[in-house]
Amino acid sequence: MDLAKYIRTIEDFPKEGISFKDVTTLLKEGDAFKYAVKSITDNLSNYDFDIIVGPEARGFIFGAPAAYELGVGFVPIRKPGKLPAETASYKYELEYGMDALEIHKDAIKKGTRVAVVDDLLATGGTVMSAVKLVEQLGGEVVHIAFLIELEFLKGRENLKGYDVSSIIKY
Repeated sequence: MDLAKYIRTIEDFPKEGISFKDVTTLLKEGDAFKYAVKSITDNLSNYDFDIIVGPEARGFIFGAPAAYELGVGFVPIRKPGKLPAETASYKYELEYGMDALEIHKDAIKKGTRVAVVDDLLATGGTVMSAVKLVEQLGGEVVHIAFLIELEFLKGRENLKGYDVSSIIKY
């Protein structure tokens, strides 16, 4: 299935010069959404890991069903102030500004093997923040999976040393 045909591009969002890849048009199509999750889980099934983490918010959309399908747990990584227990935090730069992510300090135990799932690899800032949070808690990132990769932004270069896969490449 050609998943790219289900993804809408919105120019100049969230600011001028950005071509935003909108996955909501894919999500509303049951067969396409199912195929996208299956494609991610097929890639992940080649790795040995204990848990999937997904950064807010679209990492939840693909990471949680992938964890369910693979029979592993899911840990959300959220924007500051959204998690109720004690958190670890990491600040990072986006292609259009600064942001931060947090994870519960008790979510990842030392030695936990982790797969990170997100919707899109652009510059790698968001996912590297998730990786740093996992490592800060003593986890080992064994794979990073994306639905979409914007190759022209060279995000993989910021993820050197990590095993990365993506389904759709622009």
